[in-house]
Amino acid sequence: MPDKTKVTRRGFMKTAAVAAAVPLFVNSRAFGANDRITMGCIGLGGRGTGDMGGFLGSGNVQVVAVCDVVDAHCQRAKGKVDGKYKSKDCKAYVDFRDITGRDDIEAVMIGTPDHWHAAISIEAMKNGKDVFCEKPETLTVRQGREMVKIARRYGRVFSGGSQRVWGDYNWYHRMVRGGALGDVKEAWVNVWGPSGPCLLPPVKTPEGVNWDLWLGPAPQRPFHPNLIRGGFRPYRDYSGGGMTDWGCHTFGGAMFCLNLHMTGPTGITPPDGKDVKLLTFEFANGVKIYHDMKGPRMAYKGTEGKIPGPKGTRQQTPPNIHIPNYKGRGGLIGDFLHCVRTREKPFRDIEPAHRAATLCHLGNIAYWLKRPLKWDPEKEEIIGDKEAARWLDREAREPWGLW
Repeated sequence: MPDKTKVTRRGFMKTAAVAAAVPLFVNSRAFGANDRITMGCIGLGGRGTGDMGGFLGSGNVQVVAVCDVVDAHCQRAKGKVDGKYKSKDCKAYVDFRDITGRDDIEAVMIGTPDHWHAAISIEAMKNGKDVFCEKPETLTVRQGREMVKIARRYGRVFSGGSQRVWGDYNWYHRMVRGGALGDVKEAWVNVWGPSGPCLLPPVKTPEGVNWDLWLGPAPQRPFHPNLIRGGFRPYRDYSGGGMTDWGCHTFGGAMFCLNLHMTGPTGITPPDGKDVKLLTFEFANGVKIYHDMKGPRMAYKGTEGKIPGPKGTRQQTPPNIHIPNYKGRGGLIGDFLHCVRTREKPFRDIEPAHRAATLCHLGNIAYWLKRPLKWDPEKEEIIGDKEAARWLDREAREPWGLW
C-alpha cells in the first residue's frame, strides 16, 4: 500500500489551500457547468454494488473510478462501469484516498462496512466531495456529530442511504401526519437486535484481499471470509447489528413520521423481564417508540385508532397531505444528484441521518449494559452514567482516528 499521511491532516491541508481562494459553499456547478457529475464508488462487495448501479442508470452521472480492498469486488465493479460506457476508462483502486484525493471527482458513493463510513465520508468532504453514504452512516454517536460539523464547515451535500424512510413508509407518514389517528403517542418498530463480540476463528488471508485496510479503524484480528461477504453486521467492532442496519430505515422512518427526526429521546429503557417488556425510547413530548421484534415492521397508535389495523389493511390516506420529501426525480439517488447541482440539503441530510443512527446506538448501549439511560438530545450526552458515556465513541486503530 502506498505511503499515506493521516487521513484528517491530509484532507484538511488540501481543502484549506482551496478554501483560501474560493468560499466553501461554492460548487463548480455554480459557475454554469452543465456536464455530468463525476463520481467515484468506494466499497463494492454488497449493497454498494446496487447503489453504483443506481448511479450508473442516471444520465446525470459519469462514474470514473471504483475502489474496494477485495480485488475481485473491484474488478467486477470496473467491468460493470466499463460495460456501461463501452470503454476501459474506469480506474480501479484499493485505497479509498486515491479516489478522495482526485480533483476531477465531484461526488463519492460509500458502500463499505459500517466501521469505515465516518472516516471515508470526512476525508471526502474535506477534499471537496459531496457524499452519498450507505446506512448506518456511523458506528458511534460522536462520529455522527463530527460528520455534521464537517459537512457544514466545508459546504458539502451529504445524503444517507436510507431509501426506505420515505420509499417504503410514506403511507404511515401520510396517515399519522394527516391526523387519521388523532394524537399519536406510541409507535412500534420491528428490526433485529444489537451486535456483539466477534469470535470467528482465524483463517489465512487469501491473495487479492488487503486485510489491514479492510480492518482500518477497527481492532486488529485475523481474517475470516464471512467478514468480506457481508457477514460483518453481527459484530460490534464493525456494526451495530440489526438495530443500526434496518434500524436506520425503520426507527428513522418512525422518527420522521412523528416529526422527531431532528431531535432524540430523553430516556432509553431496556426490557427487564418483568415490568418492561420492550426496549423503550421516550421523548420530551411524551411519545414512546418501542423495539418489538415480534410485531409488524412498523405500527402506530393514536387517540383515534391504530395502524396497521386488525387485518393489516391499508385505508385511504387523508386528502391533500403534502410532506416534504425527495427533490428532483429518481428516488433517493435522484434527490442526492439534484442537491449536488442546486446545493440544497437532501432528504436524508446528515443531521436527520445522524439523529436516527444515534437513537439506534443508544438502544444498543442500553441492551449491552442492561440498564436505563438518560439522554440530553441537545448536548448529545448520556446523563449520570460515565460507563455508558464511554460507548458514545470508540478508540480507532492508528492512523485512522478522527480526532
